[in-house]
Amino acid sequence: MLFELTHLSKSYASPDGGTPVEVLRDVSLRLDAGEAVSIIGPSGSGKSTLLNIMGALDRPTTGTVRLDGRDLGGLTEKELAAIRNRQIGFIFQLHHLLPQCSVLENVLIPTLTGHTTAADRTRAERLLERVGLSHRLGHRPGQLSGGECQRVAVVRSLINRPKLLLADEPTGSLDHAAATNLGHLLLDLNKEEGVALVLVTHSLELAGRLPRTIELCDGNLAYEARTSLPCFP
Repeated sequence: MLFELTHLSKSYASPDGGTPVEVLRDVSLRLDAGEAVSIIGPSGSGKSTLLNIMGALDRPTTGTVRLDGRDLGGLTEKELAAIRNRQIGFIFQLHHLLPQCSVLENVLIPTLTGHTTAADRTRAERLLERVGLSHRLGHRPGQLSGGECQRVAVVRSLINRPKLLLADEPTGSLDHAAATNLGHLLLDLNKEEGVALVLVTHSLELAGRLPRTIELCDGNLAYEARTSLPCFP
């Protein structure tokens, strides 16, 4: 087992000092290495909060979070930052590419915490070729389409060979064709790279193509389903 949440709850202080706002309630979840899981639910159901906790960007109020058997609750912020950099990849609805950097430079940013090597550059170029952007290495984000920028963001999230890839509405700002292509790409890379994928989405079409779907409703795990449908046939 790669990842485990146990009896997880998350509350935030009320702006008026009243009763705390409970966002997640007693959520338990297990994820094996290489799995692909979608998380669906209405706005405000706790999807992004759950993803932030899974990515060590936020801490739960109660419950435990384990990655590779390691309890993240007792780690320092510096230790969590190292885990985020080396073991977890992030893709957001907005690509967050640096406009002054080239495509290749954007992809290599996560390697800068150590020492960017020739092997890192080779991997970046190989992955960019894999996603159809080998001819765009020197271009800047402003010269790319929205779908191309998201593909760069996907490659950036994979550059350090993470074990867990978290995607928060990565197709939300794309048109249908670009969203479908990105869905294809994420599932192909999930298999090729062996990285576990957790995808938060409002698209039931996209969610239905992942082998496992989880629904959150009012902070609770409402249901979980598995499908034998082929991924984007």
